[in-house]
Amino acid sequence: MDFNVKKFASDAGIFFTRAIQFTGEKFGQVEKTELDAHFENLLSRADSTKNWTEKIFRQTEVLLQPNPSSRIEEFLYEKLDRTVPSRPNNEELLGHYMQDAAKDFGPGTPYGSTLIKVGDCERRLGSVQREFLQTSAISFLTPLRNFLEGDWRTISKERRLLENRRLDLDSCKARLKKAKLAESKAAAVPDFQETRPRNYVLSASASALWSEEVDKAEHELRVAQTEFDRQAEVTRLLLEGISSTHVNHLRCLHEFVEAQTAYYKQCHLHMQDLQKELDSSNGDVFPNAFAGNPGHSMASGGSSPMDPASAVETDTLKIEEVQAPATGTRKAKVLYDYDAADTSELSLLADELITVYTVPGMDSDWLVGERGNQKGKVPVTYLELLS
Repeated sequence: MDFNVKKFASDAGIFFTRAIQFTGEKFGQVEKTELDAHFENLLSRADSTKNWTEKIFRQTEVLLQPNPSSRIEEFLYEKLDRTVPSRPNNEELLGHYMQDAAKDFGPGTPYGSTLIKVGDCERRLGSVQREFLQTSAISFLTPLRNFLEGDWRTISKERRLLENRRLDLDSCKARLKKAKLAESKAAAVPDFQETRPRNYVLSASASALWSEEVDKAEHELRVAQTEFDRQAEVTRLLLEGISSTHVNHLRCLHEFVEAQTAYYKQCHLHMQDLQKELDSSNGDVFPNAFAGNPGHSMASGGSSPMDPASAVETDTLKIEEVQAPATGTRKAKVLYDYDAADTSELSLLADELITVYTVPGMDSDWLVGERGNQKGKVPVTYLELLS
């Protein structure tokens, strides 16, 4: 206990002394050992790496798990070294609700059978998302966390130690400067008059004492300089390792992008399969269910009463060969100006009225528009369909 008290008092004294030294450096009253420009650049680069890595890590967590409560829960389970309980995500939960609703409405009804198909797709999307989250956490989040909680903590510890070594070195420099000043002052004071031999003896003794103090201060300075140089080299090597950290994070970033690409690709394929399945199974239901609905051409991709045998694929659609159907044409008001991207499109002016219709095989985001003898594809989002 006595030893701990003494150590505490010693640490408090060192802290107080260094606080005074810091204050003197801030006001330019104390000399400070400056690091070379290369070392300062390494420090700045390391700080920048830490700050941006932390921001990217936090925002990636938000992207992968938007729910803050769930993030806190996962954090607590991780700190307690326990496995996070498996829970259905939003897509999986929606899929379950849809399939349960289909059982209640009747799986043999058009609505019930569609709910079953969409619900199954949503559950598959949830499974794909779960796999994406796991892959991203392992390949991207974990390396960033390891840097922040491992490498950066080591760098910070060595930097603090280097700062303490610098303070010790500057303290030794100040002590040596003070001793040399006192030695020179003591050497200048002696009185060589024979009538005052006592003054001479005292002055000579003081000069010898300060000379001994100078030797001691020089020795302490050499030791402090050696320790500072050794710690500066250790810290420099760690800071230069930031370059390899960037290389590692670059590889992890590529893996994260690949995981995102695979995730969105799988989602797109699942939705395409669902859309084809719905189009094939509900083709006879939608025209009656949405008769007279202005948004039908946008929601279902258009179901024109034209003969399906005359359908033309979108990528081979030739606007000049398209003929307006006998029924199914509508008037539309243009909401915004639109400049045609190519000869197959029709330029539009805001507030003008045009005739529009759809053809089988055409993208649901587009309609065929006619203005007099001009004809071309027009985007649905630029139009207000009139009854």
